[in-house]
Amino acid sequence: MTKKIYHFVSHYPCSLICITLIWVLSLTPFFPETPLDDVAFIDKWTHLVMYGGTCSVMWWEHVRHTHLSRRRQTIHFSLLTILFLVALGGLMELLQAHCTTTRSGEWLDFWADSLGVVLGTLVGLLIFTLQSKKN
Repeated sequence: MTKKIYHFVSHYPCSLICITLIWVLSLTPFFPETPLDDVAFIDKWTHLVMYGGTCSVMWWEHVRHTHLSRRRQTIHFSLLTILFLVALGGLMELLQAHCTTTRSGEWLDFWADSLGVVLGTLVGLLIFTLQSKKN
């Protein structure tokens, strides 16, 4: 188990930072007002970018450390990444709804998280495809 944790931390440090940021930003009690508060659905766009960006970073690090001939491993990685990030989005919404007093869990936030994961996966597959053609 320790070897797997070391592998993840050493091969996916940027992903780990993104996941930590999601935890911190999702559970922070308040945010200061910004000029972007007037943008329609800014909260949903933020969720989409956070989860899509994290998924893309995970793919980028995966492609960096995986031999491109291991297609089966990439499919496995893709499924695990999707399941992990969608579950993380759901967990964050549940924690916001039940464990904080200043945040609320919303279904639309969860759907924005999930859409971000799908878009991030598409970006990741594009990165993988471009890298495999390059080699």
